[in-house]
Amino acid sequence: MIDIVDSSTRSRMMAGIRGRNTKPELLIRSLLHRKGFRFRLHAKDLPGKPDIVLPKYRSVIFIHGCFWHGHHNCHLFRLPATRTEFWQEKICRNQANDARAIDLLLASNWRVCIVWECSIRGAKKDPEKVVSTIADWLAGDEQFLEIRDTPIDR
Repeated sequence: MIDIVDSSTRSRMMAGIRGRNTKPELLIRSLLHRKGFRFRLHAKDLPGKPDIVLPKYRSVIFIHGCFWHGHHNCHLFRLPATRTEFWQEKICRNQANDARAIDLLLASNWRVCIVWECSIRGAKKDPEKVVSTIADWLAGDEQFLEIRDTPIDR
């Protein structure tokens, strides 16, 4: 399939995609704040620069876009038909970086939560329920939590 825009337009469009302060991230931050949680953002001193850091709970939250982080078996992830090799390498590199950051954080006794975009995006989704799940996790002692819309296949 041929791209419907020229390469300079596509480049400008891709450059406009944000890596932080995305809509899903802003939504989760707003709901957490409303529930009384206080946090830091994008801590450069932690592996992977987590989107949300809750020092009081020694916990971090990553909010992953299903496309950029290659969410397996997700309706929001589809490998592009053009430049497939480039996108496959990029997404695999992102996944490797994610795994490395999570391993380093867990080894440093940080608790890690991953919220996938598909769990909060869509008309029938309930972001309040996702934040309640996060709040319950913060009150508990589990080291790792992954919130996704698709079933986990392990």
